[in-house]
Formats: sequence, C-alpha cells, structure tokens
Amino acid sequence: MAFLCLTAAFLDFLFLNSLVPLTAAAAYRSDDAFAISSQLTIHKESSPPLPPADIGHGLRYTGDDFALNSIAFDPLEELQAALHVMQTTWFDISVGSWATAIDWTRAVIDTHLVCTIGTLSRALDRAKRGGGGFQRPSLEQCEIENEINHYFGQNTAYYFGENAFRIRFEAYDDMLWVVLGWLESVKFIRTHSKLHCGSNAAIADESRRAAWHGTQFVEAFAHRARVFYDLASHGWDEKYCGGGMVWSPNLGPYKNAITNELYISASIGMYLYFPGDNSTSPFVADSIGKQAGNGARPYDAVYLQNAIDGYAWLNRSGMTNRKGLYTDGFHISNWRKNGTECDERNDMIYTYNQGVLLSGFRGLWEGTGNSQYLEDGHGLTRHVIKATGWDLELERVTSADWAGIGRNGILEDHCDAAGRCSQDAQMFKSIFFHHLALFCEPLPLEPTKPGKTQAADKALAHLHHQSCKTYAPWVAHNAQAALKTRDEHGRFGMWWGADEAVVPAALPIGAVDYRNNGTETLGGLWTIKTGVAWSDSVRQHNGLNADGTPSTTDSMADAPLLSAAGQHTLTKTDLNDRGRGRTVETQAGGVAVLRCLWELMNLP
Repeated sequence: MAFLCLTAAFLDFLFLNSLVPLTAAAAYRSDDAFAISSQLTIHKESSPPLPPADIGHGLRYTGDDFALNSIAFDPLEELQAALHVMQTTWFDISVGSWATAIDWTRAVIDTHLVCTIGTLSRALDRAKRGGGGFQRPSLEQCEIENEINHYFGQNTAYYFGENAFRIRFEAYDDMLWVVLGWLESVKFIRTHSKLHCGSNAAIADESRRAAWHGTQFVEAFAHRARVFYDLASHGWDEKYCGGGMVWSPNLGPYKNAITNELYISASIGMYLYFPGDNSTSPFVADSIGKQAGNGARPYDAVYLQNAIDGYAWLNRSGMTNRKGLYTDGFHISNWRKNGTECDERNDMIYTYNQGVLLSGFRGLWEGTGNSQYLEDGHGLTRHVIKATGWDLELERVTSADWAGIGRNGILEDHCDAAGRCSQDAQMFKSIFFHHLALFCEPLPLEPTKPGKTQAADKALAHLHHQSCKTYAPWVAHNAQAALKTRDEHGRFGMWWGADEAVVPAALPIGAVDYRNNGTETLGGLWTIKTGVAWSDSVRQHNGLNADGTPSTTDSMADAPLLSAAGQHTLTKTDLNDRGRGRTVETQAGGVAVLRCLWELMNLP
C-alpha cells in the first residue's frame, strides 16, 4: 500500500517528470459548440497564436500550450499546504467535526477533504507509473501512507461527529449535501484501494490480496447516503410548477436552483456509485417508501430516472438568465389561494448555483450515453467563465468591469466586495470548483458496469478532455488570485479579487439576496408554514436567531457600511478581514480551486 505524505524529493519528481502539458490547440474554443451528438469535427484556429503576453498574477500566455512552467506556483504543494491549514486550524478530532461550521457547510468541507486525498492518491499513482523518482523509496512511501491515513482518519471521525439526527429535520438541500459527501467517500475508498492495493503481484493467491483497510467503512457510508437520499426525495413535488424539488418543508413553496441541482447530482450519484445497502435502520415500515425494509440495490433504475426527470424539469423551468447563468429560484405568488404556477423568479445569482449541476451532467452522460448532457455542461461552464470577464480563446482577462458573476477573470459573489458574505456564501465558490473538477473527469472508454453504464468512443473522450483543458488557464488565474488572499497563517480570504478601488456590483433587477440578508425570509412569500416551528435549518441558512435578530456566530457587525450618499466605505486595510473574516469555509475555497487546477493540468 502506498499513500501520501509528499516529501521534497517526491514533489520534485512529480512536477518535473509526470505532469502533462495543457495543449489547447485541438480543443473547442469559446465560440465553438461542443457538438458531439452527430459528426465530430474539431475546428482549426483561423488566426495564428498570439505572441507571449503578460496577463497578470504570475501567468503568461504562451500560444496554445499552458503547462506547469506557465504558472508561478506548485499546485499540488499549495494544495497540501491549504489542506493542512484547514485541518489543523479548524478540525477538532475530539468531536470529529469543524466546530465553527454549520451542518451543511460541514458536509461540504468533509467532501473537499476526501476528494483532496483522492487527488493526492492519484498524484502518487501517476508518479509511480512514471517510473522511479524516489531517492529513498521505502521511507518516502511510508511517509506518504501515513499522511493519507491521517486525513482519512479525520474523514471517518466526521462520520461519527456529523449530527445526522438533526439534519433529518432540516431543509432538503441540507440533506442532499450529506448524500453527495458520503458518495464521494465511497468513491475514494474504492479508487484508492484499486490503485494501491488491488494487484499485489507478490501474493500469488488472489484471495489473500487484502483491500485497503478503509473498505470496512463502505457499508456505513453508503447507508448514510441512502438514508438522506430517501428523506430528501420527499421534496419532489408535482403540485407546484409541474414538478421539481421544494427547498424546505418548513417554508412556503420555493423551487430553487440549488435544491434541484443537488437532487439531480445526488440521484445520478446514487445510480453510479451507491454500492447497495441491506440495512433497514433507522427506517420504520412504509416511512421511506417501497425500499423500506427491503434494502436498496446498486444501479437501481429509479435513481437514474429521478436524475433524468429532475434535469428535464429544471431545463424547462426558465431558471436561467440572458447570460446563461442560473438564477436562484421561483416562488408561487398566490400559493395560499391554491395557485400552482412558478411565476415570481428571484434573479439573484450565486456562484454555487452554477456548479452543482456540472457533476450531474457528467453522471447523466455516463448513465444514459446521451451526449447532450456533456454539451449542456460545457455550455454552462463557458457561460460562467465569460461572465467573469475572461476570454477562453485569448486565455486572458478582457474586462475589469462586473460581467455577471465576477470581474477581472475572477469568480465572485455579490457579497464579496462589500465584505458582507454570510456563512452560507463563504462556502459557495468552493462548491463551483469542486463540481467543475468532477465534470472534467476523463470519460471511460469501457463501461464501468456493462449493461448499466455507458462508455465513450475515443473521439468523444478526446473532445471532452481537450475542452476541459481549455478551462485550466482560467482556473489557474483564480487559484493565483485566491493564494494572494492568504494571511501570515496561510488562511485564505473570501474575496479573491480584493481591490480597494472596486465598488460592489449592484444586484440584478428582481434579485433578493436572502443568503446574505436573512431578514428577507421573515415575511411575504417566505412565510413559515402554519404549525411549523422555527427550525435550526432556517436559522442556519439565514444567520438569524429565533426572534429574527442576527446570530452572533454570523454577525456582520464588522462589515463596512454604505454612507448616506450610497458610497462604499472601506474600514480595514485587509479587505478579507471584514465581516466574518477568514473561516473554514473560505479556506475550503482555496482547497477546492487548487484541487481543480491540479486535476485539469493532469488530465491523461
């Protein structure tokens, strides 16, 4: 078995010998359609490559090649450092959790943790397959094994530290974050065991070739994913808007993007990665539906159909704006008078609403073989990148002005510049980059499960691969910007494009920023249903106490205010010390963007 504790010698080998340069020459550019449903052709550039030109933040454009020497930092080394700070600063092993986080952000943070050690596992595998490189192989691989076991131990500790009982009574999106997290843990265990423990040729008897010790947790992790998937599935509603998930059972009906995207990604994740579960605890008869008491099967067509239906509804819902970005969701204006139509859209744009669906697209393709899902995923990704002021074809910033979801080529939420991001919003950018990395995983050339999953031909796999590589310069630009926000302790800030000269962008017309101003949900269409208690879920999402006052754990007391004339006032030298400051959620943003960059730069 070989795990990860990357020493200097290992890093030198990894980065000098095993990284694959990014070659964008054969990939589709921003103006090209990701056309793969019929004949596959790759468009040639009509103009010669631009000469080298500085594009800021230590990056240089070098024609069609974007390789490790094009950036001024070591992505894997910085990823390790970011993860180390996140875990040593905020993780409390005595309770198996991140004490300052809230239920749903803890689930996401644990997902980042397990996916990062998965990245490290793949990095070691690439180095090993490249041959040699270790000055002291036995010692260094022992150190590597120790590090990955260290972090996996924290992942398993969180299984016991997670407040699974309380989350069962929270909003449906809270439950679905739990599902995605434990499915990623199952994926990691299986992949890591296969890479490093699956073929020990030194043992002739195959039955004695032990799997990695982490496989003992697969059943428990899978069971928790199933429990919360089944609970969340009650949020699917046909009464309002002809389908779709409602956000919370405790509020007036709100069909929002994030809950529906989570349902799609969790459904296809259950189809592809859920190993089955025969445990009926803690179910009671008929409480969860037909599967209660009967166990649950892997590759159950119900999960696949749920994902297909979920995206079909979301795609026809009219939830995207003119820039191709997902708005937050729909209210039913007269639901108290038996109205059923989604007729009042909240046009607020959040970064995480553009991300979660990406992993769903990748999974839907593998489950169905329908390439339209990949087309839609690449289309959404390009809409996001363009809306940050970055030109994919030129591989550089083209606008310093607010472009819809960022500026200067850097992804940004509206709350960043004002220093008013809530605990929820501080998690958002990390979610986008996490799901972009999942979307860009290589397409399999052979079915993972013949008869249940699909495979790509070489042309399709190559096109997806090359298209994803064109995103790497933009991700590197964001990673460098994120690295610049670190303080003396290595803690990342929230606003990656921090600049005193920047004025916060105005909210879109028709937008309600309820994620950063919880008082927005105290009346009107957000009214709590009669007879429903003010739940922990509602409080956590809104940063409010039961009486509607701001929560002390999510206070914006230190945030800068607008003057009477509406002018933005900066109150602190370090713009990322305003508001909630640097937190485990903002640290997760650094971890996610660095992991995404390494994965894109190392696509096979």
